[in-house]
Amino acid sequence: MELPAEAETAIDCRDESAQVEEKTASLSCSGAPKVTAGAGEVDTEVSDQWGGSGEKVVGRPAERRRARRTALQVLYEVDCTDHRPGIALDYRQAEERYAAETLAFLYWLVSGVIRYRADLDALIGRYAPEWPVGKLAIVDRNVLRLSIFELSSPDADAPPKVVINEAVELAKTFGSDSSPRFINGVLGTALREISLPPEYRQVSR
Repeated sequence: MELPAEAETAIDCRDESAQVEEKTASLSCSGAPKVTAGAGEVDTEVSDQWGGSGEKVVGRPAERRRARRTALQVLYEVDCTDHRPGIALDYRQAEERYAAETLAFLYWLVSGVIRYRADLDALIGRYAPEWPVGKLAIVDRNVLRLSIFELSSPDADAPPKVVINEAVELAKTFGSDSSPRFINGVLGTALREISLPPEYRQVSR
């Protein structure tokens, strides 16, 4: 199912993360923090072949790419409809038939963005002050939420350039012609100073 570049309305679903988080209780997706300094637009030519142990993982890049794509679809659906996150997530992941590790990654992404959406929106407002978050195209807004969540989490195990590259690819697929450059620029700025409240570190545990 393809996403349009923009939609008319959005609703507040910040209290809808509980059912999604419950599904992460028996799944883990942990690793060391990998946020580094950056400036402006980032060179995104790098593949996601890094595991938490530092070893290359066969098949993981493609699976994680699919999971990020599904996460964006779920977040888009929640943002512009009255659908509950857990139901939207169940429907999407059932279609994809993910392996356990990939499914853990997908639940972690969606659960974290839903739970900390207000904090993530505040960060977007800081990194792109000329663009009110509520006025951004829904695709752009959710690509940024998804990517900033992953960039800033201490449990993330993908290098920042991988996260940004994947975000730019999502923007190319689902966004407008200007989306990839906009997403790349905002995330490049975000790499300079990512910070969220201390309790944010507990999101995937």
